[in-house]
Amino acid sequence: MEFEESGIGEECGVFGCVAAGEWPTQLEVAQILTLGLVALQHRGQESAGIVTSNGSTPPTYTTLKGMGLVSTAFKPEDLLKLKYGNLGIGHTRYSTTGISELQNCQPFVVDTLHGKIAVAHNGELVNAAALRKKVMRHGVGLSTSSDSELITQLLALTPPMEEVDTPDWVARIKNLMTETPTSYSLLVMHKDVIYAVRDPYGNRPLSIGRLVPISKLHSAVERIVDAESSPVSVHRYHREVQPGEIVQISKHGIKSLSVVPRPEGDPPAFCIFEYVYFARPDSIFEGQMVYTVRQRCGRQLAIEAPTDADVVSTVPESATPAALGYAQESGLPYVEVLCKNRYVGRTFIQPNTRLRQLGVAKKFGALTDNFAGKRVVLIDDSIVRGNTISPIIKLLKEAGATEVHIRVASPPIRFPCYMGINIPTKEELIANKPEFEDIAGYIGATSVRYLSVEGLVAAVQGGIESCGEKEQISSRTKMSKRIGHCTACLTGKYPVELEW
Repeated sequence: MEFEESGIGEECGVFGCVAAGEWPTQLEVAQILTLGLVALQHRGQESAGIVTSNGSTPPTYTTLKGMGLVSTAFKPEDLLKLKYGNLGIGHTRYSTTGISELQNCQPFVVDTLHGKIAVAHNGELVNAAALRKKVMRHGVGLSTSSDSELITQLLALTPPMEEVDTPDWVARIKNLMTETPTSYSLLVMHKDVIYAVRDPYGNRPLSIGRLVPISKLHSAVERIVDAESSPVSVHRYHREVQPGEIVQISKHGIKSLSVVPRPEGDPPAFCIFEYVYFARPDSIFEGQMVYTVRQRCGRQLAIEAPTDADVVSTVPESATPAALGYAQESGLPYVEVLCKNRYVGRTFIQPNTRLRQLGVAKKFGALTDNFAGKRVVLIDDSIVRGNTISPIIKLLKEAGATEVHIRVASPPIRFPCYMGINIPTKEELIANKPEFEDIAGYIGATSVRYLSVEGLVAAVQGGIESCGEKEQISSRTKMSKRIGHCTACLTGKYPVELEW
């Protein structure tokens, strides 16, 4: 809830699709891409784009872009322009760098010495400023302020190991990966293939799957690659792209081409907040479902921060698994305390307290029979600025709750993220303000307790399989089985040195 209403943005969503079998395909690649982007809409709402290719030599690329949600960016008649595509990539954008304009909408398409490429990027380069200068010294002009265009131009440069007339896209991608350590999950489309690339630290998610044929009449299968593992209901999850891995996806199959290692001694650094908040609960990361991890967070929170109460509840839907886990561990019943009006937009970002309170009353109705005269434990994802939860607490108390205890299923956020998540400045975060010393009094709660960093890490890492999908990669490309997660926004310990 605090994430949604306080300006913390999710990153971006990337989705690719390749039709298997004979081309031209009878499958609606553009429609599949659109459905995938709709399912990834939570990762970016500023703009959306699709680029399709017919896979010929030379290929014909068709681009469709628009501002806003996928449902408004793409009109049915516009999608007809993409109907002859046999493969394609798409993107939903939340800007962490670059202004919110159509020119920054992805995927980007550029001409190279060996033909056009299209690129979709999720993440944020930690050394973008230095790379921009380097590219410009090569005489390359940049038309946008997005670091994603920077990636596209770096891929267009001929790497030292490439022969003059022979395109080596693996070498080009490796060259890019040596230029910047993180953070990126990429889809690169060239002619009739898509390359799926994940940075060596694995900071951003990227998964591979297949679309299941819906009938014998439509026996062809489409191979897809996406930011999460659950975008389309008929999607059969295959595996994650491993940190540093380059995967080629074509109509002939899925092939792991290479793995770029991390510096010796560095563990992986998958963003831990993918589990806490950003990802869909039915997504699978590191061999475990996000919903299950959130339940474990709730159970760990109940162990670390028990309280005398009568019922457990939550307001944000994303915190429901954690609330259920807390209820299971504590033995308290889970109830709903508020009824949400889904036809009201974001009402909490108001200039004064009274307007925020009116916004809460407009957005929520109290289910008083479930909690009147009782002590309530309210589970939340986070408390970022502290100006969102307070009106909720006031509403519950006025509706009859005798106590409202806040339990947060993540540690306090104390530091900004520089790897693809838009977090308020350090000074804006409530955990860094004097008010945090008495945060319960500041927000009007009976008590407030957070999950510890150690508890969050234990809940996330406790269910990771030590084998399984990693064994699906050949021994030539098998990654280290060491586990690691980025907790920089909680601890200030960034996985790489930041260049600013």
